Amino acid sequence: MDSVFLITAFTTLFVIIDPVGLAPLFVAMTQGTPAAERRAIAIRACIAASLLLTAFAFFGEALLGFVGISMPAFQIAGGILLFITALQMLFEQRQSRREDQAEEDEDRPDPSIFPMAMPLLSGPGAIATIILLTNETDSWIGFASVIAMMLAVIVIAFLLFLAAPILERALGKTGINVVSRLLGMLLAALSVQFVLDGLRAFGLVA
Repeated sequence: MDSVFLITAFTTLFVIIDPVGLAPLFVAMTQGTPAAERRAIAIRACIAASLLLTAFAFFGEALLGFVGISMPAFQIAGGILLFITALQMLFEQRQSRREDQAEEDEDRPDPSIFPMAMPLLSGPGAIATIILLTNETDSWIGFASVIAMMLAVIVIAFLLFLAAPILERALGKTGINVVSRLLGMLLAALSVQFVLDGLRAFGLVA
């Protein structure tokens, strides 16, 4: 399996899921929760997100075919969606939207499924990314490798959730904003590559 593809898959999923950006939101949504319950919420959220993304990895392309959407068209649409997400990260809109969503749902007794698992961990961008990445490989080894990269990112998110209070104190709001902007720049470049791949599949780009 091409190591460059694995690095690209991991980087893309890491940027779009954004475990670093979700860590302080996890703290906000579980503020005042006992440590054991906070850990249980993190486990449920990560398991649910993993199952959802795995399901789309297996059946996402079939679903697209059922509704008559070609994979190149989805690549272009997915690239545009990721680019919009990158712009939101660069201009701090994504974090603000997530914080607003967290405030709207702070009265919920258990945020593990909504909003943590969906749409924060496995939102439209992550779903589009997992479908695009699994479509770029033509072997079960490559498919399994993409799933493994996704699970690795989810595990990182889980570890950051457990260490979120320490991370928040260490980075501070400014540090988290800097990391989010750097990831946003990287995501913008990757999203353009997805669009170019889709155009190339249509024969519009050499």
